[in-house]
This record gives sequence, structure tokens and C-alpha cells, in this order.
Amino acid sequence: MGVADAAHGAGAPRLTLLTSLCGTGSCPTVYRTDRGTVVVQGYSIAPESAGINVPAGEQLVEIPADLLAAAMRAAE
Repeated sequence: MGVADAAHGAGAPRLTLLTSLCGTGSCPTVYRTDRGTVVVQGYSIAPESAGINVPAGEQLVEIPADLLAAAMRAAE
């Protein structure tokens, strides 16, 4: 199953915390799903301000680079 298939699959994914910058859930966070994908909570970026086109159903999300590095380590 590809990422696009998983993202549009039936039902909501079950999320498991992979890593976060805080313990409250109100800051950038990376979750692992039961679909073999990840969900990223971060700061929305308007595609127009970034100068790119984003397909319907997708969003740009900004997270700190150290959070991404921590998520990679936690996923191993």
C-alpha cells in the first residue's frame, strides 16, 4: 500500500507518539500510524507564500529540523 493509498484509506489511522518537543501535544509532534505512515503536527504554511502548488487534500507543515532528526532516530 502506498502513502497516498494509506492516507485515503477507510477509517482514521491510529496514532502512536513517535517524538515531540513538549509533553502537552500543543507543539510540533511526529506520530507513527498503524498504516505504516507518519503524521506530522506542525505550523501550517500557505502554499502561495511558499511559491508552490499543493494538490487538494495536502498541506505544507513546518517543523523544526531537530524534531525530524529525533523522529528518524525514534523510528529505528
